[in-house]
Amino acid sequence: MIFLSSIIDEFESSFFDKYNTHILPSHKKALSAMKMCRSEFSPKMLAQCSNEDCRSITYIPHSCGHRSCPHCQHHESQQWIENQLNKLVPAKYYLLTFTLPCQFRQVTWQNQRAMYTLLFSCVKEVLTTFTKNDKKLRGKPGLMMVLHTHSRELAFHPHIHVVMPAASIDTQTRQWRVKSTKYLFDHEALAIVFKAVLLKTMGTHELPLPRQYPKKWVVDCKFVGKGKKAIIYLGKYLYKGAIQEKDILKNENGKVTFRFINSKTKVYQTKTVSGEEFLWLLLKHVLPKGFRRVRNFGFLNPRSKQLVKLLQYLLNLNPFDFLKKLKHRPKIRCKCCGSPMEIVQTMIVHLPLHLAMISP
Repeated sequence: MIFLSSIIDEFESSFFDKYNTHILPSHKKALSAMKMCRSEFSPKMLAQCSNEDCRSITYIPHSCGHRSCPHCQHHESQQWIENQLNKLVPAKYYLLTFTLPCQFRQVTWQNQRAMYTLLFSCVKEVLTTFTKNDKKLRGKPGLMMVLHTHSRELAFHPHIHVVMPAASIDTQTRQWRVKSTKYLFDHEALAIVFKAVLLKTMGTHELPLPRQYPKKWVVDCKFVGKGKKAIIYLGKYLYKGAIQEKDILKNENGKVTFRFINSKTKVYQTKTVSGEEFLWLLLKHVLPKGFRRVRNFGFLNPRSKQLVKLLQYLLNLNPFDFLKKLKHRPKIRCKCCGSPMEIVQTMIVHLPLHLAMISP
C-alpha cells in the first residue's frame, strides 16, 4: 500500500512552489497533519497489556485526527452511524441528492463558507416546503443532510445528500403522518424550486451569478427502504477524506495513479496526474475551519431526541437491532500474549532515549 504521508513528503516542496497563490492556511494545516499521521515523528500513546501476568508496554504513534485524513476518524464515523441509526423512525426512507451545476463551482470555491451555508439552507427550505404542501404529509419533515465536495475522480463537485423519511409531524396537532408509497416527491419539481430558491438567496447575499447556467438542474430522489443502508453508506465515507489509501495504485516518475468507480458503469477506472496535482485535488476538499458538513433538521435535529424515542416506543421500533450489526473498532492486542491492551497515557511528545530505541 502507498501511504499518503510518503506522497506528501515527496511532493510537498514542489507543490508549494506550483500552487503558492492558491494555498490557504487550512490547506497547510491539513498537509502537515496528514504528513505526520502515525509516523515515527508523531506523538505517542503508551499502551499496557491488561493481562496481570504479562503487563508489557508499547508505544503507538498517534493518528493526526484531521477530518481529511484517510487514516483517521474511524471512531467518529462509527459514532455518527450509531447516532443516526438510533434516530430511525418507522417509515420509508429516501436518499435525495441536490447538485450544483458546474457553472457555479468557481463562485462556490471563492466563497466556500457562504455558498455551503446557502446550500444547506436552500435544500432545507425546499424539502420543508414540499413536505408541508404534500397532501399526505402536511407537516414538518426530518432531514439528515451531508455535504460532499468531490466527485469520484476527485474533481470539485459540491452537492448535498439528504436521507429523509417519508414522514412528518404536524407541529400544531402533534399528529404523526407517513407516506406509504415508493414515491416521495417529483424530482423535476424539486430541481425547479431548488434552482429558484438558490438563485434568489444568492442575490439576497450579493453573491455573483455566473453569466450562463443550464435551465434544467438535477435533483435525484431514490427509495432506500428503511434507511439503514443509506446511513451506513454515507457514514463510511464521511470522515475518511476524499480518497482511501487502498485506491492509490502507483507513485512513479513524479506521477500518481489512483482508481475510482465510474458512477454509471460501476467499473473501476484509473487516473494519472502529477504528484503536485494529486495533492491539490485532495486539498480542494478541505472544508473551512469549523464548518460542519453534517446537519440534522426538523424532527431529527439534536433537540428532538425525546420525541424520536417516543415515536419509536409508540410505533414499536427497536433501533438497537441495526446497531448490533455494526463492526466495532478492533482492540489493540499484546504482541507477547495476545491479550487486549489499554491506553494509559496519550500525547507523549518526547520518549526517554532507552525507550525510544526499542519503541515500534
